[in-house]
Amino acid sequence: MNEIIFVVEEAPEGGYTAAALGVSIFTEADDLADLEAQVRDAVLCHYDDETVRPRIIRLHFVREEVIAV
Repeated sequence: MNEIIFVVEEAPEGGYTAAALGVSIFTEADDLADLEAQVRDAVLCHYDDETVRPRIIRLHFVREEVIAV
């Protein structure tokens, strides 16, 4: 695996959550700078073997909008 993708959403109580696609990695943070650090740390902890660790972490931001008709 060369890259890992996280779906990032704003948490209802504030801050952000990030969940990896296809891998059981989840983290959260109060702001985007902290979220990047938390995601990087979570990936490093999950893949302790450098030979299988993804080299690229991609963050996919999802924002829900409600439109009334």
